[in-house]
Amino acid sequence: MSPKYIYDDKQVRFRKDRTVKGMLLKGLKYLLVSLALAGLYYGIFSLLFSTDTERRLRQENRMYEKIYPEMEKKDRLLSDVVAGLQMRDDEIYKTVFHTRAPNVERLSSVDFLAGEDTLKDADIVAYTKDRLDLLDACVRDVEYNFSRILEKCTEDDFVMPPMHFPLKGFSYAQTGASVGAKINPFYKVNVEHHGLDMIAQTGTPVYASGKGLVTAVKRSGRGLGNVVEITHEGGYVTRYAHLDKISVARGRKVDEHTVVGEVGTSGMTIAPHLHYEIEKDGELLDPVNYFFGEVDPYAYADILIMSVTTGQSMD
Repeated sequence: MSPKYIYDDKQVRFRKDRTVKGMLLKGLKYLLVSLALAGLYYGIFSLLFSTDTERRLRQENRMYEKIYPEMEKKDRLLSDVVAGLQMRDDEIYKTVFHTRAPNVERLSSVDFLAGEDTLKDADIVAYTKDRLDLLDACVRDVEYNFSRILEKCTEDDFVMPPMHFPLKGFSYAQTGASVGAKINPFYKVNVEHHGLDMIAQTGTPVYASGKGLVTAVKRSGRGLGNVVEITHEGGYVTRYAHLDKISVARGRKVDEHTVVGEVGTSGMTIAPHLHYEIEKDGELLDPVNYFFGEVDPYAYADILIMSVTTGQSMD
């Protein structure tokens, strides 16, 4: 539709009829053109220039690309450690208490929430019932284990194994490699390690881990160096190696308060430490499994993790 013209008597000429509708349409056109130009200018500006936030985000992305592979390695390592802890937990119950460890499934809200955004009441009830049934089964396992432990401890022939730390004030930071295939510090190959490395300064007193009889005292500049061997009731034998000084003689009766020697570097070792072994009826055991009575669960878990993850022995 062509615009309307009206005659202006004062100006003696024709002019356009400026209606409200026409003015709105004209204003809308200007607005659309302005927005289009603004978008075009912003696009050109964003291509040529970067804001501080964009530069920071790009730097963070590059950083995450570098650390992501390392995070994956740590995740796999933690998974292996958790699996190792579960195996050791089973071994503790089997060798010490002669029963099975309770199998506790991980209760994770992540598993519960993974899926649909909207949860039905019936699903929540079913999930809660499953978790309660699981906890009830775990409680029964714990009660069963405690009853078996009490029965075992009250038997006439029960003998408490040596379960004291041979070093006073021992902490998880002093934990070295435990039993298993470890890298030998001298040959740089995997070699079976038969004890637990307990790191301490030269001259630190070494105590017997339980009552017993000193059945062997060896002094040598090779292998395990100076060694004290103690035989305990129940077929248990403990060994204390790489000693600097030996404070007991063969045939002496000792208890957990008796100093048997001092930490040293005798034999083949790269640093001062106590190499501690324990066996029962000739079978080699992991000493870490016999320390849980001396520390709280958190400290024991730290010691357990350190012994699992340390891949190189000190002798």
